[in-house]
Amino acid sequence: MRAFTKIFRWAAVIGAIAASQVSRMPVAAEPMPKLDFAGSFTWLGQIPILVAVEKGFFKDEGLDVNVQVILSSSDRIRAVTSGAVAFSNLGRSSVISEMARGNNSFFYFANVDDSPGNEGCWARAGFQSFPDLRGKKVAANTSAEVTMDGLLQNSGMSARDVQFVNLSPNEMPLALGRGDVDAACVWQPLLDNLKKAAPDGKLLGTDADTETYKRFGTMSSPDILIISRKLVEEHPDQARRLAAAILRGADYVNENPEAAAAAVAYLYRQSPDAVLAGIKNFKYYGSKGWRAHMNKHTEQMQFLSLWLNRNKKIESVPDVKQWENTSFVPEL
Repeated sequence: MRAFTKIFRWAAVIGAIAASQVSRMPVAAEPMPKLDFAGSFTWLGQIPILVAVEKGFFKDEGLDVNVQVILSSSDRIRAVTSGAVAFSNLGRSSVISEMARGNNSFFYFANVDDSPGNEGCWARAGFQSFPDLRGKKVAANTSAEVTMDGLLQNSGMSARDVQFVNLSPNEMPLALGRGDVDAACVWQPLLDNLKKAAPDGKLLGTDADTETYKRFGTMSSPDILIISRKLVEEHPDQARRLAAAILRGADYVNENPEAAAAAVAYLYRQSPDAVLAGIKNFKYYGSKGWRAHMNKHTEQMQFLSLWLNRNKKIESVPDVKQWENTSFVPEL
């Protein structure tokens, strides 16, 4: 019996030591929520979000955010709808189209880039104005079509007065250089590619020359940030931290443009100096005055909805404010 008692005591001691060792072992950290971003490296408006990724601002908020390169806005919104990504920065024409279809899978909550003058129409040599293009082929895509229409209206024309060609932005330079189209409308930095393709051509105007700019001081169809409705409703704290990191990214670009350019230049396959030059021609919006800024963009989106309906791009005009949700955006 004494031997059994000793064995029992030793077992108890060993058990206590083992328990002590286990309690001292580091506890594995909870995995960070994975909230991927749908974007691209063809538009400098994405820079605030890309800076937030590169500088670790999302990780500072306890979020794992990676960029999924999705070129078209319509495909990006599908990615948000399917749950493949958590948020995106994309052309609002596609967003409004989904609203008109009754897609309630997302909210819009901010605008971090809006740079009138960075979207325009470039014509081949021999065409000095839009009246010269009457009956000729003019290419555009997504938001740039709105700019094209605004510039046509300035000349008392409409899309019916030209041969409109819906082209991918990456196809435009080759088509313009070969003469397959006589003019093309697109945004920077792709607009510079049109100028290189037809170096003797002429800039016929930019979105800063349109009625939209006169009314709202915005581009024709600026980007808008959307976020998964499910994420906001089920994990509002994650949504808040996501928004905080994005606004911090925009603030950083405004305060440190050189460092921002250096951080993302490799993504654009350009030198930091080239990206810096682009940043200086853009306007980025972070935490400062975001509420008043957002109100302006909500009004512009409703105006754009009317244009899309009038031009038979959407069947009905949605009340865009029903998709606005800024409840999780922190007051920084």
